[in-house]
Amino acid sequence: MDTAATDHLLATTRAVRRRLDLERPVERAVILECLRLAVQAPTGGNQQSWRWLVVDDPHVRADIAKLYARYTLPLVERRYPRLRDPQTKRVYEGARYLAQVLARVPVLVVPCVEGRLDGPHAPDPAAFYGSIFPAIWSLQLALRSRGLGSVLTTPFEAEFEREYTAILGLPDSMTPIALLPVAYTVGTQFKPARRPPVETITRWNRWTEE
Repeated sequence: MDTAATDHLLATTRAVRRRLDLERPVERAVILECLRLAVQAPTGGNQQSWRWLVVDDPHVRADIAKLYARYTLPLVERRYPRLRDPQTKRVYEGARYLAQVLARVPVLVVPCVEGRLDGPHAPDPAAFYGSIFPAIWSLQLALRSRGLGSVLTTPFEAEFEREYTAILGLPDSMTPIALLPVAYTVGTQFKPARRPPVETITRWNRWTEE
């Protein structure tokens, strides 16, 4: 295994918002290729309950984008004035931009899980989310390796989720977990993000021991 290549992939797969190519189409075959890799991720209890809804219809994308802007822009505008960290401010600026152009992103991927945490026989939350998020990250890595970018955006709150599921035609038994805008990237050079040294956030054996 080429560890240099895998290390570079892991260290430079970024949340891409502003550098999504809004003009270049994304082939369905590429998405399916990446999803074949994504579903190889480990699953909790061998429960392969993930499902994937890929949206490339411009009318459906437009409906999702309107809802996304209605949900996201007020959050960004409310929190942005209080931000002091430059990196966090750039993230919020990117979120504002994404909300404005989401309808033009060629593909939106909606990872879903069969079942509901608010149902009468709700599964364990750790197992419920523990299978889908490894698969989402594998999808993002596969996309990055093929010159595409993505960003994991969080699900809508309850009042918006009802509209979201109606737009997507999801059955009541399905839970949408996230929304991933996907496009080829403008340029392919991405750098590792600023993170604290792992020595400062790692302990060994017991929390009281360093």
